[in-house]
Amino acid sequence: MVDQPEQPAWQGVVDNPWRRLRQFTAARIGLGRSGVSLPTNEMLAFQLAHAQARDAVHTPLDFAALTQQLEQLSEQQPLLSNEPPLHVHSQAVDRMTYLQRPDLGRRLDEASRVLLQQEQQQPERPFDLAIVVADGLSATAIAHNALPFIDALTQQLANDAEPWSLAPITLVEQGRVAVGDDVGELLNARIALVLIGERPGLSSPDSLGLYLTFAPQRGLHDARRNCISNIRPEGLNYAQAAERAAYLLRESRRLKISGVALKDRSGALENTSDSDGPQTIDNNNDNNTPTEGTPNTFLL
Repeated sequence: MVDQPEQPAWQGVVDNPWRRLRQFTAARIGLGRSGVSLPTNEMLAFQLAHAQARDAVHTPLDFAALTQQLEQLSEQQPLLSNEPPLHVHSQAVDRMTYLQRPDLGRRLDEASRVLLQQEQQQPERPFDLAIVVADGLSATAIAHNALPFIDALTQQLANDAEPWSLAPITLVEQGRVAVGDDVGELLNARIALVLIGERPGLSSPDSLGLYLTFAPQRGLHDARRNCISNIRPEGLNYAQAAERAAYLLRESRRLKISGVALKDRSGALENTSDSDGPQTIDNNNDNNTPTEGTPNTFLL
């Protein structure tokens, strides 16, 4: 009788000692292995995260629902304009054009420019602040986070001794960061604050970014902007983000500057243990989110 070769004992999933570090980060580390492959549950989790990131980019934002929510919020927050939000469009006519031509997403189309010019304040009485909400690269981020952040921010600003005058909130379809320059200039606003969906990461498909520009006008360099990124419950929460944004807005109005000339000295934030990476304020560019487990990096 021929002896059969001994079969190796089934070892199952081999654990990785680095796995315990996952309590400090959402980055994919210490995944373990099964043979020479990833464990099935980790592979399925990766595929799910990839699908969520793609959906965040390609799913259109429900502007009608967001408009209704903002109108309801304005009834509770006297600081917000009583006028309904303005819905405008960039020069990127559809999503594919938006993804292939970033330059078109940075400019309003002609019909939108005409609409905003009709809302403009008199030159001697500019708005203090124009809040601009753009879908960016993650409609999910706007749908989940824009409304609670605006609520937290307006509560912060409502307590200021020097009152704020806010332009009607502007909703930009297929918009990128620099479209706020067009909006702020056309509305005659001292400061433009752009809320935008950042490039999804594989653990952060709903990251909201914020960009502040003093004296917005078409053609400004990105060094003129201040950025707060990774605003979401699992990253920089709404209260912390609103506190930092309010500090920068007050200092920008007082000093008449923004960007690299304006430093955050609020000292209000410590890095949270469950974030994707260090949460920093960056004076930077277009709508992108921190890379998993690394400091914030941006692409123009």
